[in-house]
Amino acid sequence: MSGSVQVIKGRGALSNPANRFHQHIIVRDSDEYSMPHSDFVSCGKIQPKTEVHEVEAKTIISRNKSPDLPFEQSVNPYAGCEHGCVYCYARPTHAYHDLSPGLDFETQLLCKVNAVSLLEKEFSKSGYVCKPIVLGANTDPYQPIEKQYKITRNILKLCLRVKHPVTIITKGNLIERDLDLLADMAKLGLCSVNVSLTTLDNELKRTLEPRAASVQSRLRVIKELTKRGVPTGVLVAPLIPAINDSELEAILTESAKAGAHSARYILLRLPHEVKELFSEWLHSYFPKRARHVLSLIEQSRGGKLYNASFDQRMTGSGIFSDILAKRFTLACKKSHLNTEDKERLNCLDFSIDGLSSSGQISLF
Repeated sequence: MSGSVQVIKGRGALSNPANRFHQHIIVRDSDEYSMPHSDFVSCGKIQPKTEVHEVEAKTIISRNKSPDLPFEQSVNPYAGCEHGCVYCYARPTHAYHDLSPGLDFETQLLCKVNAVSLLEKEFSKSGYVCKPIVLGANTDPYQPIEKQYKITRNILKLCLRVKHPVTIITKGNLIERDLDLLADMAKLGLCSVNVSLTTLDNELKRTLEPRAASVQSRLRVIKELTKRGVPTGVLVAPLIPAINDSELEAILTESAKAGAHSARYILLRLPHEVKELFSEWLHSYFPKRARHVLSLIEQSRGGKLYNASFDQRMTGSGIFSDILAKRFTLACKKSHLNTEDKERLNCLDFSIDGLSSSGQISLF
């Protein structure tokens, strides 16, 4: 490991760079990291604390027309994510809150306390069209602060009441708390879950995604969800050339053994500030391999570290990307993954009859 950058225990990012919207950047010679929060430095060691800011969101459903996303609607109860995945493509969104995509993203969290009431209002609109909502498209709905705020759980209660379908993406084991709701929704064809699994190596997980659930916990989540009749798949994401891509077949095999019925993968995405944050992490943890890894990424992204084209941003292009796709297809076939469509959700029974005339329902 390189000693040029101080590793921060329990955090993914190694620095807190100014976001891309800042016009002026102040650099202090005595402060290597130029962090805006005084509690980041204590006794000569960087010790960033998690702070939660309760906010009133103006809107709650994000809509997209991207041809490479299998959904049109998503809800994110939280902005920022304490799991601290250094590679997270959502990090740049923190810039819209005038915060850094670096350590701020995993320590300065925004909790949308009015998320459920906003969702009720959306459902009650006369022109609302029921389409599956994805929880976790941007930040994890089961990150640690969900244990206190229970916004995700209350969203599920609302969706069950009005029979609205939901798909969840998570790498948190807190989802086991909601097995009761998910099982009831699954009986009505109202939910599916994709567990994100990046590696089977807990040591690599510790540095890549320091506060996410352990490998064993995530495999247990797949098993428990499947036992309750919840359609469950595995999302192998991201695949990082020369870091975890060699694990692809093993991850799919173990996920299938745990009960997963489907699988998808995403090649590492490095939009905006994530390029520098990931490169910093890579040179710190894999200094001898860093140049090779970045070269393979560039070969898969048209000579750049990132290509946002719809037809390439998820899987890349070029020889390495093509080989990866073939390996994935073959591994899925061997593990009997993606053999049937269990994720088709029921949009036909949606009804706002469960809402009172004021648009409010009892969630407790």
